[in-house]
Amino acid sequence: MIKSKSKESIKKTVHEKYFVLDTNVLLFDPQSIFKFGKNVVYIPLIVIEELDRFKKDQNENGRNARYFSRIIDDLRITGALSTGVELENGGKLIISVNRKSANNSNHDIDLTINDNLILSSALYLKDDGIKTVLVTKDINLRLKADVLGVIAEDYGAQDVKIEELYTGNRVHHVAPEILLEFEKNRFLPMKNAASLGIFPNEYMVLADPNNERYRLLGRYSEAKGGIVPLIPMREGVWGIYPRNTEQQFALDALLNEEIKLVTLVGKAGTGKTLLAIAAGLEMTIGKEKYTRLLVSRPIQPMGKDLGYLPGDVNEKLAPWMQPIFDNMDFLFGAHHESTTESWEELINQGLLHVEPLTYIRGRSIPSQYLIVDEAQNLSPHEVKTIITRAGEGTKIILTGDCEQIDNPYLDNVNNGLAYVVERLKNEGIIAHSSLKIGERSPLSEIASKLL
Repeated sequence: MIKSKSKESIKKTVHEKYFVLDTNVLLFDPQSIFKFGKNVVYIPLIVIEELDRFKKDQNENGRNARYFSRIIDDLRITGALSTGVELENGGKLIISVNRKSANNSNHDIDLTINDNLILSSALYLKDDGIKTVLVTKDINLRLKADVLGVIAEDYGAQDVKIEELYTGNRVHHVAPEILLEFEKNRFLPMKNAASLGIFPNEYMVLADPNNERYRLLGRYSEAKGGIVPLIPMREGVWGIYPRNTEQQFALDALLNEEIKLVTLVGKAGTGKTLLAIAAGLEMTIGKEKYTRLLVSRPIQPMGKDLGYLPGDVNEKLAPWMQPIFDNMDFLFGAHHESTTESWEELINQGLLHVEPLTYIRGRSIPSQYLIVDEAQNLSPHEVKTIITRAGEGTKIILTGDCEQIDNPYLDNVNNGLAYVVERLKNEGIIAHSSLKIGERSPLSEIASKLL
């Protein structure tokens, strides 16, 4: 009975494109069903069964599975899901029994495997003459679909390559007299910034084309309509000094109170985390601009693995947060003033807090300097959740390496960090800096380049 109704529904909408969604798409974005325009979103029943296995998890997958179930439950009231219900964007959602194409006998695929059942449903629609696209974040399933002649796409993939992501800085050649004017007035008007494609808070290397040694550094301030000099750092920041131009740009963004969100992207050893924590200590402890420095990082897999470690919550967290503590040890060793307290004392006083991102959901974080390390392992939805936690007076720093992804459903351009860099680059309170020069050690730089 259900099959005949679904078949009738398919025939009525044969002119539309059908998007068959894999389970991982719904775990990645439970609202994905509303993002395919005026087309049909087709979900095989095996996908619902797979989601059911995640609903009790206390991590992001579990939350997304439960959220999707609530969405479907609301849609179920509007009509029969097996024949299709209208979506608010003009599209249609169909949840159907798993289907086997008449031509499946010609394909050697094992239908006891869930992924192959999803692929079989896509084949069924395709063989019925319907424009069908299988949407999955599973690379191997996309490969199998390609072999069987089914169009397959990644969900949320960007058309830009990692090399084309916004870098946050550029070299701008100007005449020597312009450089002299900027050096004298500490300001350089730029009325044509938009036509030149310059973004708010983009960092500039102003250079004389005939004399590469004559270079000045600045930042384009959209509010002031021109380039302003960087914040001076003659005494360093919490005992450290920038070692290259990129680090100068990064520290300027980290110390600027007008900038509320900073993204730092770079390979291992470029100083992302160290610079962020040093600036956070300076702004929180040194200048008292914020009430607390909060340092956090995602746990892969988020939440679940903590239970398998012995000890109390602090002992469970220690292996995951140790990179943060290593940077703290280095900074407090570099900042060797006799009055400097240890970072353990700052934690006891409530001025410094280190915690996993597992506990950030539902919180409101006012007047704090929040650093999120390893942000490349976050999905766009998770990053949105974090940024929306920011209360009045809070500054957020996202650091990470888009080439080191531990999350199986993310890649170097659709992760949360790259998503924020590209989507928010036009905003006046956002700044970005790409760090490419390794400064950890000569050995670290060689390994990063050649291994």
